[in-house]
Amino acid sequence: MIYLDYAANTPVAHEVIKVYTETEQQYIANPNSSHPLGILAKERLVEATKELSNLLKVKPEQIIPTSGASEANNLAIKGITFAYRENGRHIISTCLEHPSVSGSLTFLQSLGYEIDLVNILPNGQVELEHLKELLREDTVLVSICTVDSELGTIQPIKEIAKILEGYENCFFHTDATQGFGKIEIDFSLADLTTFTPHKFYGMNGTGALVKKKDIVLLPQIHGGSSTTIYRSGTPTLSNVVALTKAVQLSMDYHEERLKKVNSLRKLFETRLRKYSNVRINSTECGVPHILNISVKGVKAITMRKLLEEYGICISIKSACSATMTPSRPVYAVTKDKKNALSSFRISLSHLTTEDEVEKFFEGFEASYQKAMKG
Repeated sequence: MIYLDYAANTPVAHEVIKVYTETEQQYIANPNSSHPLGILAKERLVEATKELSNLLKVKPEQIIPTSGASEANNLAIKGITFAYRENGRHIISTCLEHPSVSGSLTFLQSLGYEIDLVNILPNGQVELEHLKELLREDTVLVSICTVDSELGTIQPIKEIAKILEGYENCFFHTDATQGFGKIEIDFSLADLTTFTPHKFYGMNGTGALVKKKDIVLLPQIHGGSSTTIYRSGTPTLSNVVALTKAVQLSMDYHEERLKKVNSLRKLFETRLRKYSNVRINSTECGVPHILNISVKGVKAITMRKLLEEYGICISIKSACSATMTPSRPVYAVTKDKKNALSSFRISLSHLTTEDEVEKFFEGFEASYQKAMKG
C-alpha cells in the first residue's frame, strides 16, 4: 500500500513508543496518590511537564494535557466563551476550520452566540481587512487555524494577534494541529493554542491546550483533582512523557524532515502539471506537506476509488469531514463548486520513499486515463 495521508495520521516513532511503554511499566501508581509510589509518579509528571514547557517556551502551568486536539479545541472554545460570557456573544472564525472547531461554534450558535466568518483571499489566507471590519466591542473570541488541513495554507497568525491587541475583551484561539512539526509555532501569539502529536509521529489519544497564564476557562470535564483545575481525570503520566518525546523529536529533526518533504513536493507538482485536466488547488502560502488537487470533471470519491485499486491511500478533505460535500476551503479559494467536489488531498512525509512516488504515478496515470474515458 502507498500511504499518502500523513495529514490525517502519522506512524508513531519508535522512540515515542519506547518511552511510553517504559513509563507505563516503571510508574504504576496514580500521580495523585499520597503514598511513596504515587509521589514518585507525581515527581516524574512534574519533570516531564517542565521538559515540555521548555520545548514549547511556555510555563508548565500553561499546559493542559487532553485526549487530543478535538477535546482541546472544545475546551478552548467553550471554556473561554463560557468563562467570559459577560464580554459578549460574538465570535469570528473561518470556513477553513477542523470540525472540532466548527462543531463547537455551531453548538455555541444554538445557545445564542453570533458567528461571523472571515473572507478568504485567493491565496488561501484570511482577509485581514475583513477581519478588522468584523471585529466589534462584543467580540469575545477569534478562532483561526494556523494551517488548514485541506489546502495546507499558513495563516498570518502574527498579524492577526497584532490586530487583536486593540480588543482587550476578545481572546484569540488558534488550532495549530496541522502546523506543529511543519512550521515553528510561537505560543506567545494566541491566548489559546491547541495541537496533537499524532500529526507528527506521536501517540493517538493525546493532545494539549496551551493557554496564556492568567486566562480562566470553564472546564468541560468535571470531577476530581488532576494536573490542572481545567480538566479532571487521572493524570496521564505516560501520555505526557510520550508527548514530550514527540515534540522533542519534531524539533531535533525539523530541518532534515522539511528538506525531504520540500523535495517531494516539487517533484509531485512538476509531474502533476503534465496532466492537462489536473488543477493544483494548494497555493504558494502553504506547507509543502499538503498538496490539494482536482481532476476536472471527475468527482473526488471516484478518483479515490480508482487510486485504491492500485493500493494508493489519499484523502478527500480532512479525515473528520463528510466526504460527499464540496471542500469549503477549496471553494473559498477557487469559487468553483465542481472543482471543490473534485478536490482531494495528497499529504507527504519524510518517510515517503522514491519507490512509493514511482508507484503512485504509475497508479495515478492509469486512474487518470480511466477517469478521462468516463
